[in-house]
Amino acid sequence: MRNAGVISGVSVAHDRATVREIESASSDDVQTVVKRLLACEGVSEAFSLQTCNRAEAYVVTDDATDGRRALDDFAPDVRDGSVRHMDHEESLRHLMRVAAGLESLVLGEDQILGQVKSSIETARELGAIGPMLEDALLKAVHVGERARDETAINEGAVSLGSAAVRLARAELDEPICASTALVIGAGEMGTLATKALASVNVGELVVANRTVSHAVHLAREVPGVTTAAGLDDISDLLGEADLVITATSSPDYVVDATHLSGAETTILIDIAQPRDVDPAADELDGISVRDIDDLETVTDRTAERRERASRAVEAMIDEEFDRLLAAYKRKRADEAISSMYEAAEHVKRREVSTALSKLEAQGDLTDEQRETVESLADALIGQLLAAPTKSLRDAAGDDDWTTIQTAMRLFDPGFGDLPGPNAADSSTPRVDIPDDHPIEMDRDVSEKEVSRRMLEQLSND
Repeated sequence: MRNAGVISGVSVAHDRATVREIESASSDDVQTVVKRLLACEGVSEAFSLQTCNRAEAYVVTDDATDGRRALDDFAPDVRDGSVRHMDHEESLRHLMRVAAGLESLVLGEDQILGQVKSSIETARELGAIGPMLEDALLKAVHVGERARDETAINEGAVSLGSAAVRLARAELDEPICASTALVIGAGEMGTLATKALASVNVGELVVANRTVSHAVHLAREVPGVTTAAGLDDISDLLGEADLVITATSSPDYVVDATHLSGAETTILIDIAQPRDVDPAADELDGISVRDIDDLETVTDRTAERRERASRAVEAMIDEEFDRLLAAYKRKRADEAISSMYEAAEHVKRREVSTALSKLEAQGDLTDEQRETVESLADALIGQLLAAPTKSLRDAAGDDDWTTIQTAMRLFDPGFGDLPGPNAADSSTPRVDIPDDHPIEMDRDVSEKEVSRRMLEQLSND
C-alpha cells in the first residue's frame, strides 16, 4: 500500500468568516463535496467537515500544487480573507486542534469530536479515506479524546445551546422562569438547547419539529418540556413565545417575517447552519434576531476559565504532531526497505534454486540439507540488510530523501526521480512504490553477477 502524497486543506470558520460566509461554503453537503474533490485531477483521498461554525475540506495529492488547485473552488463566493488555505503540516495540526475543541466557538465543547467521527465515517463509506488521511484523522480523534480525558478543557464548557440560553437570559425583559420558550428542531443541537432551557426552569417550554414524533420523543426525554408540536402551526407558536431558539438542519429558512406577524416582543436565537431565520425578520418591531456571531461574548468568558487547560492541550498536540510526522517518515523508509528485501528475496530464490540444482546433480539432497541451504541464504540476507535498513530509517528521520531515492533506484531500476522537497512538502516527499520489484538484469550480466553487485553495494552502504 502506498503512503505517498501530501495533504492540503481549506477552512472557512467562525474565527475569520461570518455566518453568511460559512453558510455559503456549506452550500453542498459533505457527501457532494467529497465526491467532487475525488473527481479532481491528482486527488487520491478527500475529507470534508461541516458544523454550525465551520466548513472545511482536505485532499491528498502527489504534489501540493494539485491539492491547492483542487480546493480553489471550495468557497468561490467567500472573500479571500475569510478562507484559510493550509499546507500539509498546517492541515495535520489544525485537524488535531479542531478535534480537541481548541478551534471551536465554545472552547473545549464536546460535540465537535462526534462530528469529526461522523464525517470520517461518511468519507470512509465513499472510499475517500486512504493511508494518509487515515493516519491524520485517527490521530486527530485520539488527540480529541486525550484532551478531554487528561485535561479540564471541557469542564464548564457550554454548548451552543446553553450559550444561547445565557444570551437570552441577558436580553429578556422578564425573568426566564416567567417566559415561554420555543425550540425549533429536535436534533442534536435542539436537544442541547432544550436541556439547557429546562435546567434554568423556563416557564413554558415548547419543542417543535417537522417530524412531530421526534418532538414527542424529546419531550419524553427532557423533564420540563410542556408541549411537543409540528411546524404546521409555527406562526401561532411564534406568537406566544418570548424566546425562540432554532436548530434545524433545513436547507431553507424555517422562520421568516410572515411567520412573525402575530409576535410582539420576541428574541430569536438562530444556532442552525444553514440559518433557520431570515435575517430580514430582525427589522420587524419588537423582534430581535441573534445568530452564532452574537454568542462570542458569552463564550469568551468560558474560554478564559479554561485557558490553563488549553495550554496543556497545546503541548499535547505538539507531542502527538511530532509522533505523527515520525510515523509518516518511518512509512516512507519502510517502503524503501520493503523494496530492498523484495529485491534481495527475488535474487535469493533464483540463486538458491541454482545452487540446489547443482547439488542435486552431485547426489540426492535430504530435506535437512535443503533447509540448511535455505537458512544460510536467509541469514545472509538478514545480516547484509540489517545495516542499510537502519541507515534508511535514520535517513527518513533526518529528511535525507536523497538516500531513500538512491535505495529505490538500486532495488528498482525502473523507479523514477523523486521530486524535491519544493515540489510537494518537505515533511512528506513523494515515494511511489511499484507493485512488483523484480531485478531487471542486463542480458550480458549473469544472475550471480547481479546478486554479487547488489550484495557488494549493500555491504558498502
